[in-house]
Amino acid sequence: MSFDGMWAALEPVGRHPGTGGYRRYAWTGEDATLRDWFAGEAARRGLDLTTDRAGNQWAWWGDPDATPGLAIGSHLDSVPDGGAFDGPLGVVSAFAALDALRDRDVAPGRPIAVVNFGDEEGARFGVACAGSRIITGALDPGRARGLTDADGISMAEAMTKAGHDPAHLGRDAQTLGRVGTFVELHVEQGRALVDLDAPLAVGSGIWPHGRWRVELPGEANHAGTTRLADRHDPMLAFASVVLAARVAAVRNDALATCGKVRVDPNAVNAVPSQVTGWLDARGPSAAQVRAIVAETAEVVTGHGGIVAEESWTDLTPFDPALADRLARVLGDVPVLGTGAGHDAGILAAAGVPAAMLFVRNPTGVSHSPAEHADHADCLSGVAALATVITDLTR
Repeated sequence: MSFDGMWAALEPVGRHPGTGGYRRYAWTGEDATLRDWFAGEAARRGLDLTTDRAGNQWAWWGDPDATPGLAIGSHLDSVPDGGAFDGPLGVVSAFAALDALRDRDVAPGRPIAVVNFGDEEGARFGVACAGSRIITGALDPGRARGLTDADGISMAEAMTKAGHDPAHLGRDAQTLGRVGTFVELHVEQGRALVDLDAPLAVGSGIWPHGRWRVELPGEANHAGTTRLADRHDPMLAFASVVLAARVAAVRNDALATCGKVRVDPNAVNAVPSQVTGWLDARGPSAAQVRAIVAETAEVVTGHGGIVAEESWTDLTPFDPALADRLARVLGDVPVLGTGAGHDAGILAAAGVPAAMLFVRNPTGVSHSPAEHADHADCLSGVAALATVITDLTR
């Protein structure tokens, strides 16, 4: 099936009719549909499909145990009301690049896998890149099994319902041993390529980033009878935390976002009893990010609350020699760092030689229905990936 045909088949899966965005969360019915689609594309090409201990899917061309191979691909899940390109562009492009090689009768000198990493966004259980973190040992299997979604359903329960045994979770040495190199193609999640007037770039590395949970206590009370002076309103405390995070981000020349909040009892006519919010912080250095968190935490503790770290990824450089090689073979394309986390970063941190290709996003917007890549640039990405595969599998 062509790039356009694969893209059209994925387009309706998990799309919300009201927002136009996607709600493709791990271990749900939509996720099962996406996994079935991936399995179907593998079968259509005669690839051998395997599923690792965390549930990530691998479609192999060649014997993966003969010699360490080249893995390409990305993920298919989304953030709440996310765009169409973040993740799926990398998976569809990977299959399309294999098709291009086969059309030219290219015989690779090492095995090639297309991979669909599960739960990359962490939208349901709160830990990003869960699928790759589990197989590399960066996420403890016990912790992973105990993670819960907004409805209190644990990852273990969700996996079980979807037919994957959570007892298998853990570092997967066999799978990692099969991957000699990983190259992930991804839509750019910013405007650098627009400013550079370039359709493609090679990634140099991923900024340090993490997620922190903020819990602020209050006292539930009646909105119509409780005097303002008598209220213990955690929503006001959270508002001050959001502002403090922004000020800290500006001061430290980094990024901070408070994009998720849970209010109890979540009633229009009630003063909340508790507010739980989340802080996402990223920056060029770990010191800058940690400074944001420390300054924000001072405000939280001043309101009697607590801050708990849910995930952390340190500065993750991609293999410099590999990045240079890709930039050269693609004609000296730009080399860019990124503040977005990716499975390529998790594998790189685990010692797997990894690299990324970015495809221009004319809107500069990501994690939103406005996320986009022009058709011509998508096909340029496929051609670039095919060139990279040819070079790395000689």
